Amino acid sequence: MTQIDTRASHGPVAATSVRPGSPARVVRSEASLAILVFATLFAIPLLYEGYAIYILPQYMLFGVMAMSLALLWGYTGVLSFGQAGFFAIGGYIMGLLMSAALPINPAYLALVAAASAGACIAALIGWFLFSAGVRDAYFVLVTLALSIVIEQLSVSQSQITGGWNGMFVMRPSLTFGIGEISLFEDRPIYYVILIFTALVYFWLSAAVRSRFGKILIGIRENEPRMEALGFETSLYKTAAFALSGAVACSAGALYGAHSGFISPSLGGVLFSTEVVVWVAIAGRSSLLAALLGGIIVSSLSNALSAVTPEYWQLIIGVLFIVSIAWFQGGMAGAVSNFLEKRGDPR
Repeated sequence: MTQIDTRASHGPVAATSVRPGSPARVVRSEASLAILVFATLFAIPLLYEGYAIYILPQYMLFGVMAMSLALLWGYTGVLSFGQAGFFAIGGYIMGLLMSAALPINPAYLALVAAASAGACIAALIGWFLFSAGVRDAYFVLVTLALSIVIEQLSVSQSQITGGWNGMFVMRPSLTFGIGEISLFEDRPIYYVILIFTALVYFWLSAAVRSRFGKILIGIRENEPRMEALGFETSLYKTAAFALSGAVACSAGALYGAHSGFISPSLGGVLFSTEVVVWVAIAGRSSLLAALLGGIIVSSLSNALSAVTPEYWQLIIGVLFIVSIAWFQGGMAGAVSNFLEKRGDPR
C-alpha cells in the first residue's frame, strides 16, 4: 500500500517527523523516557511508604484509561466520552466475581471477563455507528449517552451494584500452583498494577507502530482517501474502539480490586470529562504523555481539592483552556515543538 504520511498529525509525532529519519528517533526517545518513568515508579515504594504507595496505583490506572482514549482520539481521530463507563463496568465485574464462589481465582477470571466485556460492548456500539457513517459530534453524543446509561444502571440495579452506596470489592491474591501472594498490603498490589501499566503501554506502543496503527493515523488524517485506497475504515475504527474499551475495562477491574470500592459516579459524565481533560492537557498523540497526564493531572486535582476546595476545578479548567488554545498537541506537543525549533539548523 501507499506509505501514509503522518507529518500533519498533532503532538510529538508531528513535531519531529518533518526531517528524514526523525520518526525513528522519536520512537527511541519516547521508549527511553518510558523506561525512565517506569524505573522511577518502580523505585518509589523502595524510598517512600504510606499514602503515596496507596494512591499512586489508582493514578496509574487512570493513566491506563487515558492511554485508551489517546489510542482512540489521538491516533484514530475519534473522541469518546465513554471511557469512564467502560472503567466502571470493569470495576463492577471485578466486584461481582470476587464475591462469587468459583473453582478458580476470581481475580484472573474477572480480568479476562472485563477485557472481553469492554471489547464486545465497544465493538457492538462501534460497528453499529461506524458502519452507518456516524462521525464526529454524533459519536461523541452517543458515548456521552453511554456514560449516562451506565451510571443510571448502576444506581437503579441496586440489588446487584449497591446503588449509590456502592459495591465493596475484596482485594485478591495471586495464586500459583505452589502457593499464593496476598495483595492485601499496598506494596505488592502497587507492583502488580505497575507491571500491568507497563505491559499495556508497550503493547499499545507496538500496536500504533504497526501497520494497524499507520492505517488508524491515515483514517485520522484523511478518511475519504483511505476509503479510496480500499480500506474498510469502519472496521478499523471499530477495532480501535474495541481495543480501547478492553483496556479501559481492564483498568477499571484492577481499580476495583485496589480501591476495594466501586460507585456509580465512577462511570458518569463528570469522570469521563476528566479523562478527556487529562489527555487534552498532556497530549493526545503520545501514549506516554496520556499516561503521565492521567497520573499527574489527577494527582494535581487531588492536591488542589485539598488546598482550595472551592477553586480547584476552576484552576484545572483554566489549564485545560490554555493547553487547547496555545499548545497544539498538549504539553507534549509544546515540548516537542520547542525542541524541534532548537534543533532546526535553519
